[in-house]
Amino acid sequence: MMDSKTHKVYHVHGFDSRQYLEHYFSDKPGMVFGDDFLNFLIDNLRQVFAVGQINGDILIDLSTGSFIHHLYSACEFFKNIIVLKVNNRCIMELKRWVDERTGAFYWGHTSTLLKEKEENSDQFEDKDGKLRSAIQHIVNYNLEKENMTDPLVLPPADCVISAWLLDVISKNQDDYIRYLRKFSGLLKPGGHLIIIGVLDATFFTVGKDKLHVFRYDESFARKVLVGEGFIIDYCKVKERTAVSDIADYKAVIFIAAHKEK
Repeated sequence: MMDSKTHKVYHVHGFDSRQYLEHYFSDKPGMVFGDDFLNFLIDNLRQVFAVGQINGDILIDLSTGSFIHHLYSACEFFKNIIVLKVNNRCIMELKRWVDERTGAFYWGHTSTLLKEKEENSDQFEDKDGKLRSAIQHIVNYNLEKENMTDPLVLPPADCVISAWLLDVISKNQDDYIRYLRKFSGLLKPGGHLIIIGVLDATFFTVGKDKLHVFRYDESFARKVLVGEGFIIDYCKVKERTAVSDIADYKAVIFIAAHKEK
């Protein structure tokens, strides 16, 4: 196995955003991650939003790649969604979908999956259009700047969602805490944070590139959030079901928390 020190780093080296989607989120035969990365995420987001406490004007999304399936549920509860991306290829990929341009990644399988889960499928009409309208801005960011989106100053968010990003930008525990603190700084007092990650992982593969993943467990994730002033409202861990050697995670974790005022 390649030494972890030689793995590429997501926000430094980037990756092929389309291959990432094909490997982990597509409906193609042989894509084995549907249960872990599609179903698990969609089901838990629907559950935490259904409680009715996570809503508002602004949601900021800080996630890897250019996937959008996790935002279908969010657009029902937030007027405006701001998506932050560090990789220009991911920005172009996402804009291709938002602008309905030729060659955009196909998300019909997730739309169908969500429709099947809705109690009243009639309310699901034109979910794609609603999400496209909700995504107001797609913004580049720099993790090393005090204001990540400088010179743009973002309005405080009611909620921040971050899927798998902390895992791949953090080299160690100190990095994880530092970046989590940056994400937390985007929230209003009392705002909500939703974190999705993988446990006991060291790498994931996109095409020929093997990329670094920071290895941690559920106890660490909980401890860090509490240490940063969050109250954990919901936490689910799902043991891995995907059989593939392109990523070595052991489980997927979903945490929803709110910041103490």
